[in-house]
Amino acid sequence: MSVASSGGRLGRRQFLGGAAAALVAGAAGPAAAQQGSGPLQVPVWTREQGEGIASPAYGVPSAFEKSVIRKPRTPPKFPTAASTGTPLQHLHGIITPAGLHYERHHAGVPAIDPEQHRLVIHGLVERPLILTMNDIARFPSVSRLWFLECSGNTPQWTGGSAKWTVQETHGLISCSEWTGVRLSTLLDEVGLKPEARWVLAEGADGAAMTRSIPLDVVLDEALVAYAQNGEHLRPEQGYPLRLVLPGIEGNMSIKWLRRLKVGDQPFQSREETSKYTDLMPDGTARQFTFVMETKSVITSPSGGHQLREKGFYEIRGLAWSGRGRIRSVDVSTDGGATWRPAELQEPVLSRCLTRFRVPWTWDGGPALLQSRAVDETGYVQPSRQQLVDVRGVNSQYHFNGIQTWKVAPSGEVSNAA
Repeated sequence: MSVASSGGRLGRRQFLGGAAAALVAGAAGPAAAQQGSGPLQVPVWTREQGEGIASPAYGVPSAFEKSVIRKPRTPPKFPTAASTGTPLQHLHGIITPAGLHYERHHAGVPAIDPEQHRLVIHGLVERPLILTMNDIARFPSVSRLWFLECSGNTPQWTGGSAKWTVQETHGLISCSEWTGVRLSTLLDEVGLKPEARWVLAEGADGAAMTRSIPLDVVLDEALVAYAQNGEHLRPEQGYPLRLVLPGIEGNMSIKWLRRLKVGDQPFQSREETSKYTDLMPDGTARQFTFVMETKSVITSPSGGHQLREKGFYEIRGLAWSGRGRIRSVDVSTDGGATWRPAELQEPVLSRCLTRFRVPWTWDGGPALLQSRAVDETGYVQPSRQQLVDVRGVNSQYHFNGIQTWKVAPSGEVSNAA
């Protein structure tokens, strides 16, 4: 797509040209700069020594970025439970800083001594094992860039608040580099019996979070991870050990992993019977809907943003699919009446966040911003109405409908579901 044909190049040149003209007009030479007047003035922080590092043992963000934090969508039902979203509207690239990775737990974060932690592998295996963290670290390690998404991300089945930002609508997704041992390597070590079909994964937290996982998912690329983004896992991300299942709903990537039991059928834990099922219009509940389907969202401009003037903007966003790589993303500024192809930013990886962008010249009128992703299998992200037509409005999970942001003539951007 030609940037010029969309008005992007001209708009960008005008924008940059205006800034350059203002800079030249305001410059009064070195003397004025030394006196602290005009756009080329020497700022105060250049004319004095800086402060020492506030936290020399571990770096922290600038104080000017104090608003870039995780936030809860709703108050927790129990004092020790938590569900906090990633501030997608403030992030860049595809890697989520570990301290901003979305967080969900049911019974608080356990303080686990890695020297005492053990991973038990038993059930339909030839050689049951009890592994220490040192044992696990001796196995061949791999690193993968994968997203994790809560199945309850994007609660838009019945619409949402106009005041929601992308942190409220889509914040329960993050993307990290995960390092650990392939679970298939550990299962090779214990030896699977012929009748093995499922694996039960159990956490060491107070809720003993437990899920049944089909063996083909386990043998795909599942990791038993001990590191995230180059450092050991944070406590709220499962320190010292967690399961990571790429492209699968996040609650199955069990944190604080302590036990793996191999069986010949699903174990029907409470988290896959009373929870994490999809209620259909006829009252039945779909079980084991593992894959996080193709999805995208515009992160800029998005809810809570304010466009200050007419002219050039770059529409930016994220796309992902539990089925594999993103093949394409289209963007609409008129609520889906017309679409334009967006540019995908490299790298485009399987089951990883992908950045997209498209130039846009805002004329000052109302606009409805949408994005629609297609993955490598040909699956097209559906509209909200297409989902509701099939699944009704009683479900809480696996909403991947097209998101709409409304731009008012005032430049205010709000959620239009």
